[in-house]
Amino acid sequence: MKVAILAGGLGTRLQEETAVKPKPMVEIGDRPILHHIMRHYAAHGFAEFVVALGYKGEVVKNYFLNYHRLSGSLRVELATGSVTSHDDAREDWTVDLIDTGAGTDTGGRIRRIGPWLGGGTFLMTYGDGLSDVDIRALVAFHRRHGKLATVTAVRPPARFGELTFFGDLVTRFQEKPQIGDGWINGGFFVLEPEVLDYIDGDSVVFEHEPLQALSRDGQLVAYRHAGFWQCMDTLRDVRYLERLWSEGAAPWRKAA
Repeated sequence: MKVAILAGGLGTRLQEETAVKPKPMVEIGDRPILHHIMRHYAAHGFAEFVVALGYKGEVVKNYFLNYHRLSGSLRVELATGSVTSHDDAREDWTVDLIDTGAGTDTGGRIRRIGPWLGGGTFLMTYGDGLSDVDIRALVAFHRRHGKLATVTAVRPPARFGELTFFGDLVTRFQEKPQIGDGWINGGFFVLEPEVLDYIDGDSVVFEHEPLQALSRDGQLVAYRHAGFWQCMDTLRDVRYLERLWSEGAAPWRKAA
């Protein structure tokens, strides 16, 4: 089963980083967030990736083109230019890097990478979110329900503390509570190839017409994930994920 990753957006809310690189290449620790996402999937046995490129896709290509030589120790023969790696251990992944157009929207990117998805059930996520979701359990849930699409639903914590009032008196203060019934799209989809028929063209936003139509048709189910999930929309998010990683407290690392 292949893993599709959407990695072509502009990342306009993270311009401090994305002026020179696409959002999935923003680093957490010493690796791009894209690498963290892929490592999580691979740890659950899914190591065939199809990455949909757009904005500054050449940065992603260069990363993977040079990955083998830049990951580990090398011997360089200056007279001949030959390079020998001293390390045999490398991620056993295959990565298809597909140009899907700078202006293509999320649905259009999925449709464009269709020929590389193998013609069967596939996994799909965004290149800017980390979680400790159990991918194998997610796939098993999808199989049990027999629908065309499964979305991982998450309940992220609120960004600010919640105040409860009685007149002017604060009767309750809860620091950054989890949003009550606010389940949202956390990415980490399992999709059948028929989902591609719900996407008409490059300008289609996957989260709008296709998912709405799948819902109307009774073909969309939600896998509720109560564990860790965090998107990377702002510099504040980057710093939070970086802190978790540097402190050895990154839940996605423990799940991998």
